[in-house]
Formats: sequence, C-alpha cells, structure tokens
Amino acid sequence: MTTAALRTRREAHGATALNRRGRWRPSPYVVFGGLFWIVMSLAFWRVPMCCDFGQHAAVIERLKADLLHPRHPMADLPGAGSPYYSPYAVAQGVFARVTGLAGWEVVKLAGPLNLLVLLTGLGRFVKVLTSRQWAPVLALFAMVVLWGTRMAWWSGYLGLMSMTGNLAYPSTFAIGLAFWAWAWAGSLARTPRSAWAYVGLGALCGVILLVHPISSVAAVIGVVAFAASARRPFAGLWKWAVTAAVAAVVAASWPYYSVFSLVGDESVDWIHRQLYTEMPQRFWLALIGLPALALRFRKNRRDPLVLMFALDCAVVAYGWFSGHYTYGRILGLTLVPLQFALAVELAAPRPWRRWRTALGGVAVTGAAVGFFTLQAGAVVPRALDPVGFDQPPRWPGYGWAVNRMHKGDVVLTNGYYPTRSVPAYGANLVAPAWPDASLAEATRNHRLQEVRDYLSPESTRAERTEIVRRYGVRWLLLSPDQKVPDEAVVVAWGPRTGEVLARVSAGSGDGSTNRPDTKQSTTNRPKTP
Repeated sequence: MTTAALRTRREAHGATALNRRGRWRPSPYVVFGGLFWIVMSLAFWRVPMCCDFGQHAAVIERLKADLLHPRHPMADLPGAGSPYYSPYAVAQGVFARVTGLAGWEVVKLAGPLNLLVLLTGLGRFVKVLTSRQWAPVLALFAMVVLWGTRMAWWSGYLGLMSMTGNLAYPSTFAIGLAFWAWAWAGSLARTPRSAWAYVGLGALCGVILLVHPISSVAAVIGVVAFAASARRPFAGLWKWAVTAAVAAVVAASWPYYSVFSLVGDESVDWIHRQLYTEMPQRFWLALIGLPALALRFRKNRRDPLVLMFALDCAVVAYGWFSGHYTYGRILGLTLVPLQFALAVELAAPRPWRRWRTALGGVAVTGAAVGFFTLQAGAVVPRALDPVGFDQPPRWPGYGWAVNRMHKGDVVLTNGYYPTRSVPAYGANLVAPAWPDASLAEATRNHRLQEVRDYLSPESTRAERTEIVRRYGVRWLLLSPDQKVPDEAVVVAWGPRTGEVLARVSAGSGDGSTNRPDTKQSTTNRPKTP
C-alpha cells in the first residue's frame, strides 16, 4: 500500500473517530424523564373521569358549541365572565371544533401534553440552578414523592397519586409554564439582555395569570425571587418593571373574563380551609429539604430558592390569618424550593461528607415512606399489586344516562358524582356544583335550594311542576334512596350505582300517563344485568 493510501486511511479513521466523539448521548434526565412521561401518561389514561375532570370537559363542550360567546360551563345560563374560559381552554375548544372530538376526549389528550410542558420546564429550571447532570432527575422524583402521608388531591398538587387525576387540568399546564418562566427569569438575572427579553417574559407571566390565576401567584413570586437575586438588582429595575407591565396588559386584554375581578373573591375559601387544618399530614416529608435550603441561605442570603420559599410562606400565612384560604392552593408550589434544593444538594459529585450522606439517607427513607404509604398505587395497577396500595378514585360512568339525552338538556340532580360528571357531555344542571364568577353566588345557592325543595318528600306536585317549568328540566337523576315523583317516567337504571334516570315534561308536568306504576320508588327498581 502506498504512503498516500495509508495517509488517506488514517485521515478517514481520524474523521470517523471525531464523529464518534461528537455523537449525541441522552442525558440522565432525558432518559428518566422520558420513561416518567410514558408511565404517568398511561397511569393517567387508566383512571376514569373523576373530580374536576367533568368541569373542564364541560368548558370545552361550551366552547365547541359557541367559541365567542360560550354559555355557563354547567348550567343553561350566560357564561360571560367565567374564569374557566382561559386561553388554554379556548385553544382546546378550537381543537375540539376542528377535530370534532368530544370535550372529555380533548381533556384526556391534554394530559400527556401538559406533562411534556411540565417536564421540559422543570429541566430548564433546574439547569439554571445547577449544572449537575443528575439534579433534574432527583428534582423530578422529589417533586412527585416528597409530600406527606395524607392525600393532597388538589388541582396544582403534583404528587404521583394526584397527577393521575389532575394531569390534564389547566393548573398542570400553568405550573409547567411557571417553570419555564423561572428558567427565563434566572437567565435574565444572571445575564441581563435587551428589553425585548423582559417583554417576552412578561407576556408569558400574563398567560399564566389567565390560565390558572392562583398558580400565577406562586409563578410571579418565583420571577420576583430571581429578579431580587441578581448581582445588581436595582441596576435593571426598569426592565423588570416592563415585565410586570406587559403581564398586566396581557391579562387585562383578555376578552372572556377579567382576572383582576377575582381579587378578594371569597366564594371558594371555605373549600380550601382544610388545606391549612391538615397541612402537617399532607406536606411533612418535604421538610427533609429544609437543611439543604438552609445551606443555600448560609452561602447566599439572596438565593432565589430561599427567597421563593420565604415569599410563598408569607402568602400562605396571609391566607390563614385573613381567612382567604384559597391562597393555600399555592402550597403545592411552596414545596418546590425544599424539594429542588434537596435535589441539587444530593446531585453533588462524590465523595460526600458525612452530613450529606446522612441527608441522602433521610431523603431515601422519606421517599420510600411517601411512595409506599401513599403514592405507589398511582403507578402500580391493582392486578400487579401484591400489597394492596391505595388506588386512584374510580368514579362511576354516566354514559348510560347521557346517551339518552340531547346536548343542552337540563338535568335536576343533587348527587355528588353526577353533578360533577354529567355536564362533561353537554348537559346542563339546574344548580352548578361549583361557584363561578359568571353566576352570582346568591343565585347559585337559590338554585341549590330549589333542587332540594323539588327532591323533598314533602314537596307537592304543583311545586315540582313549577320548578320544572322555571328551569326547563327534562331529566331527573336520582340516587337509589330518592323517591321518583309521580309525574316522572323512569327510563334507565345505573348498572353500577343503581341511580335512576327519569324523564319529566317541562311543559305540562303530566308526562306520566303511560307509566305502569307512578308510585314506584327507586329502591324497588327491577334488576339490571
């Protein structure tokens, strides 16, 4: 072989070696984050509709019917001013109109998408805090396991178990955007850029504010924490002011509802009081990260995670002392500084000092306690469960009832499950299950009382007929212990719950002439296969 040929082969071999050295390899977070995305998407899909799922599906159904002027999500009432009609929901409504999918189908598809936004945002946020490769992986697992030993099943609370229910909710999407906003703010705090970068961050904060207002409180706190952690926080203060101004303009320009009208709203405070009364049991495992956060404080008094945690705690305390318990909803994001500080500390290269080894041992023990006492059932199906872990809720389905209805039909019921599920299919309730800014709370309470009056054993046929006419009631959905009114016609029984679907006439109230036994009680229903 000639010298030139040898040189050519050597050059080619060298080029190949360089290509091999430059080949991309996935980071630990890409591998474990990808596996987590697959597992949690499947875990979410296996859980039937429950909790607030029906509310969000109902929102999409109303937008699908009328994109510009949607009706109230759960009742045959105007929907102007409802905070459920956010940019996130409108995008889902457009998707439903284009594809023809039902509202509940769009919500199901949103789960993996929201999780993708959440995981990518988490990865970017942790990279701003540290360059340690394993930190995002540890942060992810700390975020989903280190909670407590009592269920925290709330929108915006991202434990493994609660994610099987709320992965498709706007709160999850908003938290994913919050992570992106914190990463953006951290980058600007480290390296100031042109005003346009701050404009973009402000637009993102405005969208978060519209998508999920309560989560936006914690999101804005995170941005403020990073702004205050900059080396010269006052030097570029006017740019951060631009961010705040743009966020306010974006939020104020949304035509469907005014987010600022929600300030001081007390309609749902009573629901959230238990977040405070049961706080220790729900969140105590996250305190394992307190030493790591204290270490960050010792190194830097203006550390962004420390500032974020302090400001979040101040807002939570305000919610308790003021009675505005809704602010307790940010407790899910209040744990993030503790969980992520712990993750960054335990991602440090070895050898470890004794205190870090001890902290790691406590963290592993806490993670095992949280997983096996509360979270394991989220990812371990009952068929593969050798222990009997608590499983996600499995609410009964209402296809047997809604298949007999038309879109827009009014249903009278006070059952816990149907009031939260039936509107998902396009039906309307006499009395919505949840408060909504588009409907005065006094009016909703009056409607709830009308439902109770109708279902009261002491009600007369004339009184019931008047309620049916007033609200255009077409259907009754009754529990097994509720008596079917004389003027109603039983149509179907729920195969799982024994609930009864009965038809009534909104015109004359005499639609029962062909009923074989008008005094039949649902407790004496015939058996169904």
